[in-house]
Amino acid sequence: MPMPGCESLRGNITAMQITFKLYASLTEYLPLERRAGNQMTLEVAPDATLAQVVEPFKLPPKMVHLVLINGHFVPPAERATRTLAEGDVLAIWPPIAGG
Repeated sequence: MPMPGCESLRGNITAMQITFKLYASLTEYLPLERRAGNQMTLEVAPDATLAQVVEPFKLPPKMVHLVLINGHFVPPAERATRTLAEGDVLAIWPPIAGG
């Protein structure tokens, strides 16, 4: 899925690929054919921020609770400016209650 900011240069895509994963109730925001596996590969601009990648999926901000890049927690204060790299895995969980 091409993302905004990925432009073609002489027929070559100037983009990188990442894996985007949504868990629990957030899987409903993935395309229907990707929901069963809860993940998809995305093409994003080389300088794409976490916020830019998430924005097209229209996730409710209060539902974006736990965010990991390659298994490392990304604090809320860093999410608007944290950039991704080729091959990164971006995983997002909603708040989870239990008892």
